[in-house]
Amino acid sequence: MVETNWAGSHTYRSRIERVRSVEHLQEVVAAAPRVRALGSRHSFTDLTDITDVDDGVLVSLDDLPTRVDVDPSTRRARVTGRAAYGDVATALQAEGWALGNLASLPHISVAGAVATGTHGSGIGNGSLATAVASLDLVGPDGELRTVGRGDTDFGGSVVALGALGVVTSVTLDVEPTYDVRQEVRTGLSWETLASGLDAVIGSAYSVSLFTRWGDAGIDQVWLKSRGDEAPPRPFGAPATTTLHMFADGDTEAVTVQGGVPGPWLDRLPHFRMAFTPSRGEELQSEYLLPREHALTAIERMRGLRERLAPVLQVSELRTVVADDLWLSGSYGHDVVAVHFTWSRDQERVYAVLPAIEAALLPLGARPHWGKCFVAGVAELEPLYPRMADFRALRDRVDPDRVFGNTFLERVIG
Repeated sequence: MVETNWAGSHTYRSRIERVRSVEHLQEVVAAAPRVRALGSRHSFTDLTDITDVDDGVLVSLDDLPTRVDVDPSTRRARVTGRAAYGDVATALQAEGWALGNLASLPHISVAGAVATGTHGSGIGNGSLATAVASLDLVGPDGELRTVGRGDTDFGGSVVALGALGVVTSVTLDVEPTYDVRQEVRTGLSWETLASGLDAVIGSAYSVSLFTRWGDAGIDQVWLKSRGDEAPPRPFGAPATTTLHMFADGDTEAVTVQGGVPGPWLDRLPHFRMAFTPSRGEELQSEYLLPREHALTAIERMRGLRERLAPVLQVSELRTVVADDLWLSGSYGHDVVAVHFTWSRDQERVYAVLPAIEAALLPLGARPHWGKCFVAGVAELEPLYPRMADFRALRDRVDPDRVFGNTFLERVIG
C-alpha cells in the first residue's frame, strides 16, 4: 500500500510500523538502525521520511490513545504527542480550560507542530512551542526521558525536527477557557497598510492578512478578539457574509465569522476540525522575518507577483512573538510570517522558491521547517545563532544518527 502525506505531495519510502504502546515504541526504536516519527503528516517534504537507509522504520503513533490530563494547581495539561490540537482543545474545553493560541488548522498533531515551530498569530502570542513546559521522548537507546523548562537542553529540544527522539507526550501551559469573536474586513489598500502596519496587526488578539499581491492590496483581514477585549478599530469594509480565503473555497469549512462570540477552539483556527484542512491538494511555503522588515518584504513580494501568480492560491501574513527556542523561526525576534499556499505543482513551485528566498533571506527570513523551501545549511546557518549549539546537542543525544535523515543533513549538516 502506498503511503503519502496529507497533501499527496510526498510518498513515503520506508516501512511504517504502527506502534501499540509506548513500550512497543521503545522496542522498535531500540532495534532499528534508523527511525523517524510520523505525526499527522502535514509536512510537505521528506522531513519525516527515511530515504537513505533501506531498513529504516517510520513509526506511526496513530494507534496510541489521546489523553489530556489537566493539573489545575500548575495550570498545565499533559497530552499525548500524536493527539491533534482539535481533540486536545475539545477535551480542555470540557474541563473549563484553554490554550493561549492555536494554528489555523486544528488537525495537526501537538508533537509535530511543536517540533517544526508551527504557530498561530498575534503581536502578543508566541508560537505553539512556547506553551511547552516539558517533553517526554524516547531516545535512540529506547529509553524514555523528560526534558523540562529550565533544563540546560530545553531550548534546543522543543523545536527539534524529530532529531532528538520520538515525543510521546507534551506538557502544555493552559489557562481558564475564554470566548473569541471573529470578524472579517475587506479592501485594505497597500497605502493604508504601509501607513499603519502596527495598528492593523495589533488591532485584535490574532490577525491574519490574506493577499495575492495585486494592486488591490489585502483582500481579507481576519480579526480574532477575545471576549474581554474591545472590538477591533474599524478599517476597510466589514464582510457582509462568511468568506473563505480561497476564491472558490467552501465557506462551511471555515470557523464562525460575523463577530459572534464563541468558545476559543471554534474561532482561533481558520478551519473546522470536521472538514478537510485548507485546500487539501496543495503545497505550502512560509518565511518568518523580523517584524521591522515587514514592509520591505511586502514590496519585494509585490515585485514578484507576476512570477507567483500562476501557482499561488493565496498568501497570508501573520505575526509571532520572539522566543528563546534555538531552531524557532521567531528565535530572538518578533516576526512577520509570510505564507504561501500553492497549487500542487512541485516543479513550478520549486522554480519560484529561489526568487522568494533571494528576496527574503537577506532580511533575516527563516523558512518554516515543515513547508517547502530550497535553502540548505550554508544559507540557514547565519540565520540561527544557536545552530552550532543544536548540532552539539544532537551529537551528544544521538551520536549514531538513529533519528537522522537526508532532510536533516541538508538543513542542519
